[in-house]
Amino acid sequence: MTKEIITLCFRFILLILIQVLVLNKILFFGYMNPNLYILFIFLYPLKKERSAFLWISFLLGISIDFFSNSGGINAAATVFIAYIRLSTLKLILNKSDLDFKLFKLGDESLIKIVSFVTILTLIHHFILFGLDYFSWKSIGIIFYKSITTSIFTIILSILSILLFSRKKTANF
Repeated sequence: MTKEIITLCFRFILLILIQVLVLNKILFFGYMNPNLYILFIFLYPLKKERSAFLWISFLLGISIDFFSNSGGINAAATVFIAYIRLSTLKLILNKSDLDFKLFKLGDESLIKIVSFVTILTLIHHFILFGLDYFSWKSIGIIFYKSITTSIFTIILSILSILLFSRKKTANF
């Protein structure tokens, strides 16, 4: 096994454990639960095979569903954002062809990181709550919960990306 595969396995297991053992127990204002496990989707290397990435994303989502007893909604939302991740990156970075071997999300500018994380998180949460409520009568609740829960997830995700990126900073 290479160092990169070990790092991915460690990140996969760690994010599931953090989500299931810590974050699922935290409810801000009685209903907002940050979903930090989608950070795995944001940080997964672009150079890896896409079909394997979609399967790993499914395993990530179904693992959260298994421990949360949520019936597959996390798996559906996670696979969808994994599927649109590359298109979203191309849109935000204004590049027709990304340099797959050199790209790291933590090396991009803060505005690009925030844009990428925000778009995918909002889509993830809208699908998650849409499948959870699954009623046109609840569209207001779906939008409200998607936006408010996304705020905490986005903040935690961006802080994690910035804290753990290996970008060299200038010494003053």
